[in-house]
Amino acid sequence: MLETLRYGSARGRWVITATVLGSGVAALDATVVGIALPTIGKEFSVGLGSLQWVVNGYTLTLAGLLLLGGALGDRYGRRRVFIIGVVWFALASLLCGIAINAPMLIAARLLQGVGGALLTPASLAILQASFAPGDRSKAIGAWSGLGGVAVAIGPFIGGYLIDGVSWRLVFLINLPLALAVLVITARHVPESRDPEASHHLDLAGAALAALGLAGVTYGLTYGPDGGWASPAVLLSLAAGIVALLAFVAVELRSPGPLLPMSMFRSGQFSATNAVTFTVYGALGAMLFLLPLQLQQVSGYSPIQAGTALLPVTIVMLLFSSRSGALAARIGPRLQMSVGPVVVAGGMVLITGIDQSGGYLTQVLPGVLWVGAGLAITVAPLTSTALSSAPMEHAGIASAVNNDVARVGGLLSVAVLPPLAGLTAGSYLDPDAFSNGFEAAVLIAAAVCALGGVLAAALIRDPQPPDRQPSPPVERPHRHCALDGPPARVSADQPASAAGST
Repeated sequence: MLETLRYGSARGRWVITATVLGSGVAALDATVVGIALPTIGKEFSVGLGSLQWVVNGYTLTLAGLLLLGGALGDRYGRRRVFIIGVVWFALASLLCGIAINAPMLIAARLLQGVGGALLTPASLAILQASFAPGDRSKAIGAWSGLGGVAVAIGPFIGGYLIDGVSWRLVFLINLPLALAVLVITARHVPESRDPEASHHLDLAGAALAALGLAGVTYGLTYGPDGGWASPAVLLSLAAGIVALLAFVAVELRSPGPLLPMSMFRSGQFSATNAVTFTVYGALGAMLFLLPLQLQQVSGYSPIQAGTALLPVTIVMLLFSSRSGALAARIGPRLQMSVGPVVVAGGMVLITGIDQSGGYLTQVLPGVLWVGAGLAITVAPLTSTALSSAPMEHAGIASAVNNDVARVGGLLSVAVLPPLAGLTAGSYLDPDAFSNGFEAAVLIAAAVCALGGVLAAALIRDPQPPDRQPSPPVERPHRHCALDGPPARVSADQPASAAGST
């Protein structure tokens, strides 16, 4: 029988430390790499398309295999899969750090995403399984808060390492952190698994999801430069679409699907994920392009560009919990409708960044608006995604919502730059990049605002308890002499209890 841990115990604190460090390393790499892109592009003499793949390579395998990673942990043991994921991630980070050209770096980033897909769902599942029911919310809250701190300081640390030493340290710093995670996990983290987990591993579904995303992303990324009518682009797009359609067909028939399609019968769940896709898609494109704009056009150093984004996470850390509490009182619809529009307003302000790049006048106002909009949106969006799915699918609902967010970012990074006229070498031309940046972020703002419109139209607030219809009360029937009278009701028992069993 699994030992349950208390939040304030020494072992409990070690378990939280291991999971925060493990998932934090994966989250840290996702944010830091954006600051390193201009330096990587100059060293390897590559265009925007290769830089897109440095970002999307990681997101692609992470998004494609995240659901499989959660299923493997449930079946074979969360601690075991977590350890494998950390080791895998560390080895891939080493390959990133010693990459001699862009193709090798992109391949290593693809491998990094596999490690992230193993360790990320396992870290949260370890907390859920290891702590006593009364302490789980505290443990998960600490995991979320401390993980947010890691994301917040990531761009700053990355900028410092890039400025002071080399972009390669952004990846190599993962090695000592991973070693610390492995030591703590081996000593303190208990093993757990789901005894009711399906014995069928949906490997076909996982492969089709990854191949489908890869085909579509490749075609959308290289279409502008290779020509939309070129055989390679057309074949890639067609193969990707066919694989994604086959994924849906396999999931509908699989005895143990990675993605139970029955979940989408809930209109609230489907609507919440549609809002997630638009908001995080818009955000992914902006966060990809903004560090390039600040460094290539406005002349920021890597550390300055990293610090410029810090207010977004600070605002979210300060106000997200209050936003979640407000949504619990008034319902999520208002915040999920207003929040994306506020984010979109911040993006419009960000398009005003030019070659002067004045931080207080051009950068900070937009960054603060984006942070405020995300603080309004994220907590109610996440809680609605979980609460709108059946209780037995709460874990998979969280994974689906996470995956939808990442796929939105993956596709937006592939689509929006070429849609705005940003070609392979345009990021080296400040004037051309600045024009494309403005157009791309305005498109992202429109997509984000669309998320607010979708929420206003489709999200429904739960009825307050006092407005929910009461179940009908069965009254005793007197049609037979054998029917007894109603049970006596004591003075302190509600009358509606009469006749209940």
